[in-house]
Amino acid sequence: MAARRDEFQCQLQPDKAGVIWDLVLYVPTVGFLLLWGLKFWYGNEDQAWMGYGLMFLGFFFLMVGGGRILRRLLLLPAAPVSIDINKERIRMKLKNGETIALVREVRFFSDYAQKSFALTGLDNKGAKRQFIFHRKQFDEDAYQCVTRALERYK
Repeated sequence: MAARRDEFQCQLQPDKAGVIWDLVLYVPTVGFLLLWGLKFWYGNEDQAWMGYGLMFLGFFFLMVGGGRILRRLLLLPAAPVSIDINKERIRMKLKNGETIALVREVRFFSDYAQKSFALTGLDNKGAKRQFIFHRKQFDEDAYQCVTRALERYK
């Protein structure tokens, strides 16, 4: 019997091409902010406040970029490693072995370039959860099947 069009399951793979683009984006940005922050911090005392601000921004972008890269490589414990779409729910298995099921108020958001999509919804405990998936984390056929199965949640 053939699988239904609105039901699908697959394993995710690390998105190494996306990581390269993230590194090209975040490494110069973080480096610039931290180096200029140090320059102002140790420079003239009148400009120390500028150093504080730039150092804060540098470390903030370091944490954001690091989290994004580790999620794309499926290294964070909260990164989804598989997705199972069913008529009643969307179930994801996380790297740490936990299984999350989005059962209520599920929404599907895709970008215009068709390079990523997001899923939000309430899990069984009533907590709001959000997950972002990138196209290169799926095989090409699997990405088409997943987005087709999620169309009803737009």
